[in-house]
Amino acid sequence: MADFPSLGWMTGFKEKVNADREMSVVGAWFDTAIELGVGKHRVVLRVEEGKITDIVESPGLDVRSAFGLRAPDEIWAKFLAPEPEPLYHDFFAMLMRVPEFNIEGDTLVAMQNARALHRMMNIMREMGASHA
Repeated sequence: MADFPSLGWMTGFKEKVNADREMSVVGAWFDTAIELGVGKHRVVLRVEEGKITDIVESPGLDVRSAFGLRAPDEIWAKFLAPEPEPLYHDFFAMLMRVPEFNIEGDTLVAMQNARALHRMMNIMREMGASHA
């Protein structure tokens, strides 16, 4: 079992996102790079036409991202729980009501692609913290 946010987990996430039929529709114009901050761990996901094309572990300063989603480990664990508590069940609920869950960078890019980003985060939540 690969645990979030390991490369094995992220590779499984990439496969699920790239195979998702809804994502292929809502993500047709979703081209960006997203940084995920999980406690001290960082990863950048490059996205083209709603598909994850590259996973960059522990990116250096030379790896750009348009925006990032950052939270402590325990907040991500609540989001990825099999039955998340209220407010941790949805990406947008967390943005609005969980102070430790932050969006950073060019938030306009994130919101211009809100539907695709929301679908991507739902796929993440559905996978949970461990993925075979």
